[in-house]
Amino acid sequence: MAETQDAWVVTGPTSGYGRATALELARHGTVVLVGRSPQKLAAVRSEIQAAGGEAVAVVADFSDVVSVRRAAKEVVALDLPIRGVLNNAGIQTADTTPTAQGWDPSFATNHLGPLAFTESLFPALADGTNVVFIASAVEDPERKPAVRVGFRGGRYLSAEAAARGEYTPGGSTRPGFDAYATSKQGSLAAVFNLARQHPRLRFRAIEPGVNPGSNLGDLPAAARAIARVLTPVLTVIPHVTTSKRAAKVITRIVTDPSGATGIYYDENGAPLQASKQVSDPAFSDRYIAESRALLATVPD
Repeated sequence: MAETQDAWVVTGPTSGYGRATALELARHGTVVLVGRSPQKLAAVRSEIQAAGGEAVAVVADFSDVVSVRRAAKEVVALDLPIRGVLNNAGIQTADTTPTAQGWDPSFATNHLGPLAFTESLFPALADGTNVVFIASAVEDPERKPAVRVGFRGGRYLSAEAAARGEYTPGGSTRPGFDAYATSKQGSLAAVFNLARQHPRLRFRAIEPGVNPGSNLGDLPAAARAIARVLTPVLTVIPHVTTSKRAAKVITRIVTDPSGATGIYYDENGAPLQASKQVSDPAFSDRYIAESRALLATVPD
């Protein structure tokens, strides 16, 4: 009987960084593709299989905690030797239409969903498994490139407030920017908190860089297509990257066998300093404790 391959779980694997990383990780074993669209998941799975790899698709809407928990149970039921989890699913949007739980879509999709998914997987993760979150340096109010485009850093009041779309005063004038920065600050809070609470696992975060051609934001389709063409030329600008370039860095961090944990990396895979706020253990612990309390209000 052939030896079972290592498995790598990737959320949001149907476009951008997620798709490129799923294709890259397929060289290292079976990829578990977790995303919202069955049709798009099937397309990525077929692409991996056509190249000689193995992939499994699991449907999940990361804005819906019930859907996320159900998907985590499906992943566990696969009984695969999971060696790494990449929490990549995320959105950047000005849309504030409430989720199934009545929550802000950015906060739910970027933070609450991934946190619930990750913690639901814990029983199936062997010691030393890498759990990686895609973060964003826009959470740092001192990050000059982010400030120049309109971000004002994370504006966290409480998990309940963020779920209502409420943030600290003095934030961005751009719709959706405070929600995105605050939810991505949650990714870092999760990495720092979980690294302290679960030393048997390895928690890491990465700021993958800026890809103007990705599907993350609210750019019109035509503008996004133009950006895709120009992005390879724009990579001479600091922090600008392509999906393929980012995928190689992300894959290196997801597959890294070292004991590194509680580390935040930049787009080149070098250590990056998070904001002063989320670097404070008391703040990140409060952020995650309040998030867990909010998630506990949703029955399975």
